[in-house]
Amino acid sequence: MARVKRGFKARRRRNRVLKQVEGFWGGRKNRYRQAVEVLRKSWVYAYVGRKHKKRDFRALWITRINAAARTVGISYSKLIHSLKQAEIAIDRKILSDLAIADPAAFKAIVDSAAAATGG
Repeated sequence: MARVKRGFKARRRRNRVLKQVEGFWGGRKNRYRQAVEVLRKSWVYAYVGRKHKKRDFRALWITRINAAARTVGISYSKLIHSLKQAEIAIDRKILSDLAIADPAAFKAIVDSAAAATGG
């Protein structure tokens, strides 16, 4: 009885996995069974990393806004509170960009928020 070698489909599946782990260290890049484990784990890391990226950017924006707000003479928390009370709907990403690119506009927003809240 002759051995059955599985066909083109199995080879294509293996090659697809091995193509994705190109550049990995050691046997992880050329041993199929190990490559499958590592690839699945890399998908988990990538998923978590996408969540971390959002978290990290928000922290960066807050740090930038705080630094810019303190040059104007207000703390970050007081600025955000006054913006909410004044019903100025501007998110942290845009506020951060304004603080870097156009400090005059940032100061105008801070002043209008402070004037609306009576501070």
